[in-house]
Amino acid sequence: MKVHHAVFCVHGENQERAADLWRGLGLTFSEIVLADLEIRVLIDWDAGIELVSPLRDAGEPALAFTTFLETQGEGLYSLAMSVDEVDGPEAIALRYGAQVEYRQHRDLGSFVIDEVMLAPVHGMPITFLSVNEKT
Repeated sequence: MKVHHAVFCVHGENQERAADLWRGLGLTFSEIVLADLEIRVLIDWDAGIELVSPLRDAGEPALAFTTFLETQGEGLYSLAMSVDEVDGPEAIALRYGAQVEYRQHRDLGSFVIDEVMLAPVHGMPITFLSVNEKT
């Protein structure tokens, strides 16, 4: 297991300015709009930095992100840990009192993503992420 990327949650109106800070440091972002979650993601896969923002007028699908911003402000949302598969690490975390906040499986054509996000455990926001290329 190793760190895959850090996820920062920022207000939509600040997302480009936040990205510009990282761009100034040499990062290049890809944009991904996840309409089903009502969020916009800017990610540099190589550097391991993700900036996520709820879309304007986001509703229930983006509630976790809007609630985070309302209660904690902008900041580290989760640390995504690269794993071969998510079920084993999830089972271990549950033994230590973790609770699953979010789970997703996405087939994105050339690869498959499995993700399990835990509610913070001892202040640690952890997400298990398995990305497998299709052959």
